[in-house]
Amino acid sequence: MPYFDAASSAPLHPVARQALLASLDEGWADPSRLYREGRRARMLLDAAREAAAEAVGCRPDELVFTPSGTAAVHAGIAGALSGRRRVGRHLVASAVEHSSVFHAAASHEAAGGSFTEVPVERTGAVDSAAFGASLRADTALACLQSANHEVGTEQPVTAVAALCREAGVPLLVDAAQSLGWGPVADGWSLLTASAHKWGGPAGVGLLAVRKGVRFAPQGPADERESGRSAGFENLPAIVAAAASLRAVRAEADAEAARLRALVDLVRARVAAGVPDVEVVGDPERRLPHVVTFSCLYVDGETLLHELDRAGFSVSSGSSCTSSTLTPSHVLKAMGVLSEGNVRVSLPAGTAAPDVERFLDVLPGVVAGVRERLGVPVAGRPAGSEAAGSEAAGSEAAGSGSATAAPAAAPVASLVVDALGRRCPIPVIELAKVIGDVPVGGTVTVLADDEAARLDIPAWCEMRKQEYVGEEPAERGAAYVVRRLG
Repeated sequence: MPYFDAASSAPLHPVARQALLASLDEGWADPSRLYREGRRARMLLDAAREAAAEAVGCRPDELVFTPSGTAAVHAGIAGALSGRRRVGRHLVASAVEHSSVFHAAASHEAAGGSFTEVPVERTGAVDSAAFGASLRADTALACLQSANHEVGTEQPVTAVAALCREAGVPLLVDAAQSLGWGPVADGWSLLTASAHKWGGPAGVGLLAVRKGVRFAPQGPADERESGRSAGFENLPAIVAAAASLRAVRAEADAEAARLRALVDLVRARVAAGVPDVEVVGDPERRLPHVVTFSCLYVDGETLLHELDRAGFSVSSGSSCTSSTLTPSHVLKAMGVLSEGNVRVSLPAGTAAPDVERFLDVLPGVVAGVRERLGVPVAGRPAGSEAAGSEAAGSEAAGSGSATAAPAAAPVASLVVDALGRRCPIPVIELAKVIGDVPVGGTVTVLADDEAARLDIPAWCEMRKQEYVGEEPAERGAAYVVRRLG
């Protein structure tokens, strides 16, 4: 079964497996002890640190191992903010950072600090000038990922790092998605990463802090990992993480070129072969193995289940696949369609025939999901799908009718009651009746699903209709759309 979710967790690299098994026999002792077994464990730990530091591009004594990438982010942000508390308590980050950054920011704000979220362009990239403008005299730390976890867009780290350096603000770079493909551009002050993203074992993160950066570790003091990561080191996993990082780096150039060609194929075939789809993320400045697209009029959870039944493991940022029932904060910040969202992230070694088969299966799966949801068929006469919508124009004023007027006598406006119904239903209901109002007329969609706030404007962008805006409603919100053609 093809596994296309490497951005969540890459399969264990063969080198990682070999190193893990070998170090279980050799690296079980306490590396802080002076007897023979301890010295052997210390040698393994030092060698792993040197290999990881070489890949990161820092000194070995600047890098520590943490229990996860999230732990590295939390420790890095907390330590940098504490170390620079005399400067101020202002934190800056892009709107598409990993959730671990926003969890740390929320904790910082709860403790009295301030936080600025820098918006991104529709491609998912932050504007470096806007990022620089968010830096203040009291800014203690700035955070910017090297590449986005959900859409693969690369960030302008070099330009942002230069602006941060000019402002005297340290920059923390989350390199979890990109480190396996190459080192991060110089200029960063702190860097974090996670081994399971490049094919190492889960439970190992990296935190690098450049010499000269003011840093005060938080939490109870611990004698291990320079006091920056408490607890006994998981030495076998650390050795496997470092060994696999070195291995994937050696393969990176050739594998990146091969996977980029497969991703280019996916981008082209999906756009051409699946109606009403939006391929999101920067088409050029992106990771080589990630492609994300959203399918209009599709329930993301059902789509993922159907693809799983067809033998493909993919992920999604749609609200209906999330325990929070809200769209991905990344898609929301980008202002793109969230419904029917699919992220395909190819692990190293992905076979081209598997990608071809995915592209053969996908159009039929999407069409089947849409058919079950009652999506209007192109060319169907206007008004034939209007049941359940309330006529609100001059011809229907006061009538209380629950059915829109026939196409021969279109009303000036319609109200669609989609309260209590999750996306993509509000958007489907909008599509059903937009032809029942004349050009210049409006459709107001009443909805209380958070995804509608993103998907209705995105539908207007895709359908070349005018999104008038959001109005308050007794329940949920009223989204007004004007028909342009």
